[in-house]
Amino acid sequence: MAEKRVVITGMGLVSPVGNNVEESWANIRAGKSGINWISLFDADLVENRVAGEVKDLDLEDIFGRREMRRMDRAQMLALVAADEALNDAGIEISDANKYDVGVVVGSGIGGIVTVVQALQGFQARGHRGVSPVIVPALLHDGISSRVSMHFGLKGPNYNITAACATSNNSLGDAADLIRMGRAKVMVAGGSEACIMPMVISGFNNMKVLTNTEDVPEKASRPFDANRDGFVAAEGAALLILEDLDHALARGAGIYAELTGYGHTSDAFHVTAPNPDGVDAAEAMRRALKEAGIAIKEISYINAHGTATQLNDKSETLAIKQALGEEAYKIPISSTKSMTGHILGATAAAEAIFSVKALLDNFIPPTINLETPDPECDLNYTPNVGVATPMQHVLSNSFGFGGHNTAVVISRYE
Repeated sequence: MAEKRVVITGMGLVSPVGNNVEESWANIRAGKSGINWISLFDADLVENRVAGEVKDLDLEDIFGRREMRRMDRAQMLALVAADEALNDAGIEISDANKYDVGVVVGSGIGGIVTVVQALQGFQARGHRGVSPVIVPALLHDGISSRVSMHFGLKGPNYNITAACATSNNSLGDAADLIRMGRAKVMVAGGSEACIMPMVISGFNNMKVLTNTEDVPEKASRPFDANRDGFVAAEGAALLILEDLDHALARGAGIYAELTGYGHTSDAFHVTAPNPDGVDAAEAMRRALKEAGIAIKEISYINAHGTATQLNDKSETLAIKQALGEEAYKIPISSTKSMTGHILGATAAAEAIFSVKALLDNFIPPTINLETPDPECDLNYTPNVGVATPMQHVLSNSFGFGGHNTAVVISRYE
């Protein structure tokens, strides 16, 4: 029996550059940054005062004050993105298909806003200051469960946590469930909402956040010689993955095909990547092998590209090891230069940008790349996007703990 093919039939996105897919992609194409001064809390509480926040999204208007008290912000952002994705795919849930549609939506940090609020309530009022609904709101799996319950999706439902690689793992696992016949449709991706003093201070004290704040939109500078750290961001990105035969039978529109997935571990350091890039390179090789494509068939690489000194150098080395001399010929960019780092949701957001790049035959830029780094000497599409025919996109995402993931997204034929 031929292996099932997995296609992408819907997408939903809430990000620092837009509150839906089309708005976000238009700003990415134009090289417009979504990074600005922190507004979700008093930024004087922290040393690093820039972030990629979701803007102009009235969650109280969408959910109502009562429901908002029952959910973490990460759960609410996920529901907004899921609604867009399911509507985009034209998925209607009925008694006939409710067990065939599942959810794998991950988060790197989970309901951290709820955790801190509960701790503050306990410190102020003791046990009476702790809400009875905090546990479902703080659990990581509360995000996937909320999506499942809200839309009546009764297929496989669980959360993945793999730091900043999380939502590539979600896509890979969801595709595997479909190929194994355990679901016909999966809602897959990630959600993150952790722009808060404790998290920003923790990252800042690790020396992984940028100190460039004079012009917020220039704070994220992947692959630039003067880069000094990433910009923390929030958002939710969900894709509808579907068995090809099922999609064709219901007349669904098909955006692209998820053809390859690779996952390795550095087993090196709790936060730093393996500097020689060998393990990340192997994740790329495995993704390409599963996709069944040659290196020269890759049209574009959406890099992890965090703008930390260590990541950008090690990823450059990894790409060279995985792709050889072809590495110098393949356009690369980091859309984190515009969104910031959405942590557990970032891989799914970048998968969406990869799909849109494929459909538009357009390589989005790496903005703020003004001073080339001799150790990062590949084609990172500096500052201005490029129109070019495209067939296959490789999208990398790596995470604290040594997680290395890569997916291949291909033009559907």
